[in-house]
Amino acid sequence: MTGAFLSNLSSPPLLFFFLGLLAVLVRSDLDIPGQIARFLSLYLLFAIGFKGGAALAESSLDGAVWLSLGLAMLLSALVPLYSYFVLRRRFAVADAAAIAATYGSVSAVTFITATSFLDAQGVAWSGYLVAAMALMESPAIIVGMLLYSRFRATGDANRRMRWGTLLHEACFNGSVFLILGSMAIGWITGPAGKAQVTAVIEAPFIGILCLFLLDMGIVAGRRLRDLKAQRPSAARLPLPAMIVVALVLPLVNGGLALAAGAGLGLPAGDLMLLTVLAASASYIAVPAAMRLALPEANPSTYLAMSLAITFPFNILFGIPLYHQLASWLS
Repeated sequence: MTGAFLSNLSSPPLLFFFLGLLAVLVRSDLDIPGQIARFLSLYLLFAIGFKGGAALAESSLDGAVWLSLGLAMLLSALVPLYSYFVLRRRFAVADAAAIAATYGSVSAVTFITATSFLDAQGVAWSGYLVAAMALMESPAIIVGMLLYSRFRATGDANRRMRWGTLLHEACFNGSVFLILGSMAIGWITGPAGKAQVTAVIEAPFIGILCLFLLDMGIVAGRRLRDLKAQRPSAARLPLPAMIVVALVLPLVNGGLALAAGAGLGLPAGDLMLLTVLAASASYIAVPAAMRLALPEANPSTYLAMSLAITFPFNILFGIPLYHQLASWLS
């Protein structure tokens, strides 16, 4: 595990992430404009989706693949359920539901960083895991909102939930739509289609990932500062306990996925990626849905926890840890 950790620590994308954190720490005016950051995000989703679809075209969609996809969706629905009842002891209903949905959903950037790590280690992984990532976005959002609808205070009962709008946001938000669409195109066109766009999706990939993680480091540093400045009374949970929750939940969720995936006999690369998906937390799709459907929830709690604590933990420690555990169990 030490070798994998050192390999991850010395990777350019991770070092650029910490450069972004350092920029916030020293109060540098380094910044990546929002439209450029948006473009970097779209490129990464397009590239990983297309490569996953092309790989899927060369593999067989057997029963193991469908079982794995079903397991991924089940995890996305199950994690918010038990997370909510643990979090509800200290958080208000809205905050507990939002945090539960955040940790039941996934981080595309964590997944992309994990695939880059596997590629650097020479470990094969299956394209259908890209579909698993996209399919895990929506169930967590829906379950989180169902929990809020069920347990919210009587005084809030008159506020009608805009379920149609919420379901549309959960299933057709930009990141899910782009990655599923890119994967479908990669699957339809296959290796021949991939050969036509290889110059775009292969050579620039690591460089663009470095720039995107630089931006993520800047954003995470700012969120960490917001989290530190937040009054405990606002979330009914002291900052040290929030940090513990943001570190323990990924390990519990990842451990559940690791055990279930090992039971299905997944190979090491696929098992590691499924574990990464379960251990990650959304900071794009879920916050967008929560702002729309659950404005009572405090974004400086669930967004700061996922982006400022869980995300750095996963890309620094989690990815090599999950890789080692998956290697032992496969």
